[in-house]
Amino acid sequence: MKALLLSKYRHLELADLPVPEPGPSEVLVRVAACGICGSDVHGYDGSSGRRIPPIVMGHEAAGTVVALGDNVKGLSQGDRVTFDSTVSCGKCAPCRRGEVNLCDHRQVLGVSCGDYRRAGAFAEFVVVPAGIVYQLPENLSFAEAAMLEAVAVAIHAVSLVLIPPDTTALVVGAGTIGLLVQQALRVASCSRVFVADVDSTRLKRAQELGATGVLPAGPEMLGQVQHLTDGTGVGIAVEAVGKNETVAAAIESVRKGGSVILVGNISPEVTLPLQKVVTRQIRLQGSCASAGEYPRAIELMNSGAIRVQPLITAIAPLEEGPQWFERLYAREPNLMKVVLTPGTVS
Repeated sequence: MKALLLSKYRHLELADLPVPEPGPSEVLVRVAACGICGSDVHGYDGSSGRRIPPIVMGHEAAGTVVALGDNVKGLSQGDRVTFDSTVSCGKCAPCRRGEVNLCDHRQVLGVSCGDYRRAGAFAEFVVVPAGIVYQLPENLSFAEAAMLEAVAVAIHAVSLVLIPPDTTALVVGAGTIGLLVQQALRVASCSRVFVADVDSTRLKRAQELGATGVLPAGPEMLGQVQHLTDGTGVGIAVEAVGKNETVAAAIESVRKGGSVILVGNISPEVTLPLQKVVTRQIRLQGSCASAGEYPRAIELMNSGAIRVQPLITAIAPLEEGPQWFERLYAREPNLMKVVLTPGTVS
């Protein structure tokens, strides 16, 4: 099969690899579409430490079932499917609590680190456990379905805090996850959702997706938030970048007793304004991946409550993957989600 292999850092090549065989509880999926995640771009140059070459990356994908293990029930050849990126053991304490995203033995498709190596979906075929496979409605295209992993991440983040009626929220960072969180907050009945970013193009897209208002991120942002909330601050701020400045901005923007959901994680460490958090009794809630939100994500996308098409910049064949990775790595303006197509997209 053809696969996009990270053979060394910053070098992707189209390689011929053996078609994997599914185990007793696994399925073989012919990949139709696979999105390039920001974590793949960070792994591309080795900065994350979680894409050690050689590795086939890719975990945001959809396709068609072509083979099933002997123990697999409820799926058939030809089924249009997507699958979770997280493989959990189902036995450890977090799994028994339903926190599969925190599994003690968690693996992620397309990741290779010191603990494990698991091939991903930038390939014509990928093997995944049947337990993380979800069937797709017919009217959801494969390219859109490749966004379901990111939608599930956004829904999970919003689910982690109580959202009272008439809550005003702020999303700091209008990248793919930020714009999906914006929509998930609306679904969760936030009365007003503001979005802040340094990129005017992304702010325009936030407006198109229904943001109550957009704010240029920077020194003036806090004053604007105070003005828009009559001096109290927002009830919830979602930080979708992961840098010192944006975490601080999110904390500064919430009201007393408000909540900050931390989704972005570009920086391994940030400086925390501890006294403001303590004296204003602000809740800090980390959010990691997703934990069973795929069915809800499919429902919301299928109904149009969450829209992903405006976030897809390009749909390109697998062989163009190296060029698109370089463009994303160079932070070319106006690029959002790029979806690669090892197979036919429909």
